[in-house]
Amino acid sequence: MPSPTPRLDPPYRRIVEEIRARILTGDLRPGDRIPSVRQIAQRWGVATATATRAMATLRDNGLVEARVGSGTVVSNHTSRKRPVSPAAAQRSRQAGTSKQPLSRKHVLRAAIAIADVEGLDAVSMRRLGADLGVGPMSLYRHVANKDELVTQMADEVFGESELPVPGPPGWRAKLELVARQQWELCRRHLWLPRAVSFTRPALAPNLMAQTEWTLRALDGLGLPMATRIREALTLHGLVATVALSLAAEVESEQETGVTLDGWRLAQQKRTDQLLDSGRFPLLATIPTETASDLGGLFEYGLARHLDGFATLMKDHARTRS
Repeated sequence: MPSPTPRLDPPYRRIVEEIRARILTGDLRPGDRIPSVRQIAQRWGVATATATRAMATLRDNGLVEARVGSGTVVSNHTSRKRPVSPAAAQRSRQAGTSKQPLSRKHVLRAAIAIADVEGLDAVSMRRLGADLGVGPMSLYRHVANKDELVTQMADEVFGESELPVPGPPGWRAKLELVARQQWELCRRHLWLPRAVSFTRPALAPNLMAQTEWTLRALDGLGLPMATRIREALTLHGLVATVALSLAAEVESEQETGVTLDGWRLAQQKRTDQLLDSGRFPLLATIPTETASDLGGLFEYGLARHLDGFATLMKDHARTRS
């Protein structure tokens, strides 16, 4: 009688066991970065859903934890624990959440917490349900799909920034205020610029309030509404452009484990060869940190943009007189 075919573990379990073995043997130490969901999917050749389930299982076993600014790392409390079964982990999550009914705000804050640490791509209904200890179908009572979830996440975040009414005197001070508040939100929530569309604007109250406030800041200047809305969009575009570079740098560091200083050091030989060649005499005079000072770049771009807008208003006043 032929022996039964050995039963293979599902792919996510094999991934979990490989990473767990590296942790327990000391190859990965507390605080070391764990591959991201995207890296797991690429390295093991599995679907994103499988990689997400593997990451959730590692968290359920107390082997890894999410840490703002670092991504997912080996937990400081890691020990030679026995693995927790998926069923036991689910019961534990349900026990921890059953005392408090699930609400829209709970869903949004949990999704924002995931995106803040691991990026927007890590947010899914399956992952969110796992973190909240509920089935994904329970979430659809609060959001219709992931697109709506992301829109509501952005709306929730913009609600963190309350703009004063009427605001500081003068159009320039008002525009500086709204731009800097949006910059701070984007620094706090690196995924935020990706969640806002110019061509398909979200019908979300807090986002709309930001635009309404900016339009009101330009009241009494005699500008047509088309100019005012273009100014509101351009101002946010300036913020978003620099914020996307900031997010890309943080993501690169999390994905590669190489800091910006480390990257510069690795590029030093090639950089010196190019700049010492005499082909780029002006570039050779630029201080190293200037281009990567994204806060300085934002402030410079904001000041020069508002200088240009002031010139536009002077021209507009001249044509009206």
